[in-house]
Amino acid sequence: MTPGASPAATVASRASAVQPEAVRRKVQAWMAEKDGAMAIALGARPEWAGEPILHVQGEAVRVVPCPTPIAARAALHDRVEGARLVILTDLSDTALGDGVLAHVSQQTVRSVEPWDLVRQMFGRTTLDPRLVRSAKWVPAALADFAPPEGWPPPPGTVVTRDHVLSCLAAEVLGVPHDRLDSAGLLEWSTDAPAQLRFIALPEPVSAGLTTFLTEVAGAAAVPILAAVRARHGVDAIALGLIAGVIWRDGATGDPDVRLAVARTRLEPRLGGVRLTEVQASEFHQAAEAWVIRTVDSGARSETVKVLRRAEAIAAELDVTPLLGSSVLLPEGFAQRVRAFAAAVRLAVPAGGTAVNGTVTRAQAALAEVEAHRAADSVRVETARMAVRLLRWLAAADGPAPVTLLDALHRQVRDDGWVDRARLDVFAGDPDPAVADAYRLLHKVADARRARHDQQFATLLAEATVAESPPGGLLRVEDVLDRVVRPIVHGGRRVLLLVMDGMSVAAATELADSLIRSGSWAELTPDGGPRTGVLAALPTITEVSRCSLLSGRIASGGQAAERAAFAQAFPGSLLLHKSALRSAAGVALDVDVQDALGNPAVPVVAAVVNTIDDALDRSDPGTIVWSDENIRAVRHLLASAQDRVVVLISDHGHVIDRGPESVVRPSESSENRWRPATTPPGDGEIVFRGSRVAAGGGSVVLPWREEIRYGPRKAGYHGGAAPAEAVIPLLLFSAVDEAGVPGWTDAPVAAPVWWREPLPEAASGNRGATTRRAVPSGRQAEALFDLTPAPARVAAKATPPGSGIVDALLASDLYGQRRDARAPLPDERVAALLGVLLAGGGRASFDSLAAKAGIPAHRIGGTITALRKLLQVEGYPVLTIDPDGQTVKLDKDLLIEQFGLESP
Repeated sequence: MTPGASPAATVASRASAVQPEAVRRKVQAWMAEKDGAMAIALGARPEWAGEPILHVQGEAVRVVPCPTPIAARAALHDRVEGARLVILTDLSDTALGDGVLAHVSQQTVRSVEPWDLVRQMFGRTTLDPRLVRSAKWVPAALADFAPPEGWPPPPGTVVTRDHVLSCLAAEVLGVPHDRLDSAGLLEWSTDAPAQLRFIALPEPVSAGLTTFLTEVAGAAAVPILAAVRARHGVDAIALGLIAGVIWRDGATGDPDVRLAVARTRLEPRLGGVRLTEVQASEFHQAAEAWVIRTVDSGARSETVKVLRRAEAIAAELDVTPLLGSSVLLPEGFAQRVRAFAAAVRLAVPAGGTAVNGTVTRAQAALAEVEAHRAADSVRVETARMAVRLLRWLAAADGPAPVTLLDALHRQVRDDGWVDRARLDVFAGDPDPAVADAYRLLHKVADARRARHDQQFATLLAEATVAESPPGGLLRVEDVLDRVVRPIVHGGRRVLLLVMDGMSVAAATELADSLIRSGSWAELTPDGGPRTGVLAALPTITEVSRCSLLSGRIASGGQAAERAAFAQAFPGSLLLHKSALRSAAGVALDVDVQDALGNPAVPVVAAVVNTIDDALDRSDPGTIVWSDENIRAVRHLLASAQDRVVVLISDHGHVIDRGPESVVRPSESSENRWRPATTPPGDGEIVFRGSRVAAGGGSVVLPWREEIRYGPRKAGYHGGAAPAEAVIPLLLFSAVDEAGVPGWTDAPVAAPVWWREPLPEAASGNRGATTRRAVPSGRQAEALFDLTPAPARVAAKATPPGSGIVDALLASDLYGQRRDARAPLPDERVAALLGVLLAGGGRASFDSLAAKAGIPAHRIGGTITALRKLLQVEGYPVLTIDPDGQTVKLDKDLLIEQFGLESP
């Protein structure tokens, strides 16, 4: 107690200093009462640091601190007539005296209770008890940071703690109410001035807001705000990305000493805060979400800055070698690709046949590469091709083909896909360590392909000199009579697209793009595998294309082709490169469009030189051929929807091998053939016969791809390698798949090794009896169990998930959801779900089509129908990955939605 103070003044003496905003609000409330008084006494410590005159609602109000009754009387005496007065005093009513009280509002000293002010600020009379008990710093903060328009009233009658603190946090941080989450805080952390305002807050306010924000934004708020207070807030996002590396997705007990040291080194950037596993995990997730969201919004430059900063911090913390665990940092992608390359190197077979176990490890490493969100799509696709080559090499090389037709079909159905993968792997990777692995893989794949090339060329030479009848073999000179003419005689018109220089590998890409478009259905002989055509020899344009358009072995230029084609199909139209050019603004020449739409023109043939031109002027090995980059094809197809499209080439091509090329002397300037004036050397064969339309019927052709005789180009043709001599043949129809006699819906063309990963449990070489790995817990005799026991065979015969599928098809809800107008047969639904369940809930479109027996062009529509059937109330039982080619089944959601019993 103050010496000399009366007991009556004791309570008042405990009053606290009052803030100007609190006085202002009390005056506003007083004015609203309109009691006629011109003075008010407020119980507060008689101290005033503000301006002596407050302007409230247009009136001047003088504030006078009055520690004694005499001071109060003096203030009243000095009050200007008509002016309002505020007396600040810590005296009680008794101590102040009746003489003073008679001149103040309500004849009493009013208390300045902080929570009364809160009620006033929010326009309600009831406060949340939790707010009053736990947040003594709030009233002053509300007064200091009140927005000009005032605080928004709560939706109910109670001023709740959450409403008050969310309003205060939003105002202090400058963040909308609905963004007071980890994402909003990270976005706020990019605003340096906003961070400085937060740092300047009184400790009780910043601590109180941190506690509240942790409640509403989650554990990530702790490190974010800690970084801000430690003046590292601008690095908050980068620090969150690093947290994901040094906490390893929240795993506990990590023995890595480097991680423990890195965590310690991180603490100063967080003001000494030591993160918990949960805080680190949520911090990491929030940072990753910010990066992904920012990239999606198009602000790529901002993202790059953050990623670079994160990698710089990682270097300072000495954890750069661990960035492979990051799915966003560029260095993480680089490390994943190097780890993948190491797996490829281990999987490359020394004896020519890869071991399944090493291939599955390479597949797993590929999955890590694909999972990186900042992955270079070109490098990822090359990695996929490398794995496909490994899977191809994991299959033991079969016996040599007996007939030329067998060898041709191997090129169309298998080796052409190998060539497609080899082109990407040959193009390589910029990282030397990865490039080295690809070089090794390409060398081994080349060795097997070289054997196949020699086998093909040997059979081709024997058949050529023997003048063997073609039988089931389709030759280039037979295409008009055996493919085009039957279609025309069947009443259909034809668009014959001659893609000059298109190899089987290039054709697989172009066909994929047409099938994916959904506008064209591929047709194959009797709905079986694709077939191909044998080129004329040598495999050069003036021989093979002229033979194609003449219907007989011939050699000549465009004039000879036009004359022969007009004789074969009177009233038809043959378009060469110059005829496909159009005027400015016109995609396709009007005369060409008229011919395509004219029923009196049975065949429109168009020679498209895009691929052949690339052999001279660009790198065909790095181009993905599709209707998007072959514009003439896109425009022609758009105007030929009612025609059967016969897509063919005159010959294929091989690419230049750079330093691996072997240049041999020749008296001609041809690149891939020479006259038979000297004996053939290694990699060459002499070809003689009526199908040889150059060199007087006798030429030397190389079967090795790296041999050339003429000047260097990007690619070559003319030789006897199947990549040059086997012509792809593809038929498409947009209106009637059954309208071409002998041709119907095509199955998936890609071979199994192209589309299907090796099962994780597989070991050893395909086709070989090997010891199987024994899972932990199996008895020792399993080591000697080389042949599956009958019981195991029976178990394997039961399709995975068959119980779930049977229960689904029998459920009442499933029966109600069947679409009577366009039903999916139960057996088809069962087949599709069986494939998905067997694949752990995932399968590619091609795998689903192949294993469920659905034509390739119908699989997209079938999946759409299946999604509609299974997705009760829109729940995503069946989804499609961002790649647009992978289907995912949520088995648990399927069971829940249809009320099935979990197996």
